[in-house]
Amino acid sequence: MNIVFYNNSLLTWAYGIGAMILSYIIMRIVKGIVHHRILAMSKKTGTDVDNLIAELIKKIHFLFLAVLSVYIGFYFLNIPDKVQNVIEKLVILAILMQTAIWGNGVIHYWVEHYKKKRMTEDAASVTTFSAIGLILRIVLWSFLLLLALHNLGMNVNALVAGLGVGGIAVALALQNILGDLFASLSIVLDKPFVIGDFIIIDNYPGTVEHIGLKTTRIRSLSGEQLVFANSDLLKSRIRNYKRMFERRVVFSLGVIYQTSLEKLSMIPKMIRKIIESQEQVRFDRAHFKEYGDFSLNFEIVYWVKKPDYIVYMDIQQAINLEIYRQFAEQGIEFAYPTQVVYVAREKGQESSPAQEKM
Repeated sequence: MNIVFYNNSLLTWAYGIGAMILSYIIMRIVKGIVHHRILAMSKKTGTDVDNLIAELIKKIHFLFLAVLSVYIGFYFLNIPDKVQNVIEKLVILAILMQTAIWGNGVIHYWVEHYKKKRMTEDAASVTTFSAIGLILRIVLWSFLLLLALHNLGMNVNALVAGLGVGGIAVALALQNILGDLFASLSIVLDKPFVIGDFIIIDNYPGTVEHIGLKTTRIRSLSGEQLVFANSDLLKSRIRNYKRMFERRVVFSLGVIYQTSLEKLSMIPKMIRKIIESQEQVRFDRAHFKEYGDFSLNFEIVYWVKKPDYIVYMDIQQAINLEIYRQFAEQGIEFAYPTQVVYVAREKGQESSPAQEKM
């Protein structure tokens, strides 16, 4: 007995379903074999193209294979034209989806490859390429979405025109988000800072870790992550220490008032010799600045030719130790907070016990 179900016999349906399952299994096996072989080959070559191809093969989505399998299975069946059109549209949508996945993978590979290559040489270009990669993803997905809608029979021209009118209302509703978006583009193009720079925003110091569409993330010195809206950053005063070529150092020291004039005159020359004996240092000045409340104060200025903070601290430590040593040799005493009270008596007046105690 030959049973017909939807214009096809049970045997024909068995052939079709069997073709679907078999084709899906074969495509999964072929995908796995090709992926592993290309991955093994990439370990022997010095290029990254093999890794990219292996990654793209790995990104073949199971829905894409499933739709192709259904299309192959229905090839054995006698189906109405309407169903055939629906299946063909599904195949086209699956191809567009897989193309978007592959395109996104290529863009991601290109951006990450450039980051690894240029991070230490030109961090500014890395930030720019990250933004370009995001723009390319948006363009890719938008283009493929329009193709998909056109494949479904929608009037794309009318849709684009409608989006243009509706975009004005959306822009008014999303002013803050769009403000951060344009601020992000301004940061990328103007480059007041890039990934890896050590900056201070108002009173918040840290290293730039990520520049996104809406926020910029900074790793503070104490370890936590600080998140700033991009629009707020452009309104803030930013100090970028990564772009500092030299570090200006100003420090003071005080000696006691009992220091002799001869030794006071020696101190600027002594400090100058100490500073000039250090490497990577350019001496500026050393002066007896002022009479303090309890000390005679000197102000010293010099330049460290490297902006690195640890280099500066090592030099400052060496200078401080040498000043301490030479002051001890010359008998020059550092000042510390003291107060001397002088009690004056009128002529002929005998001091009282209280006055003597004071």
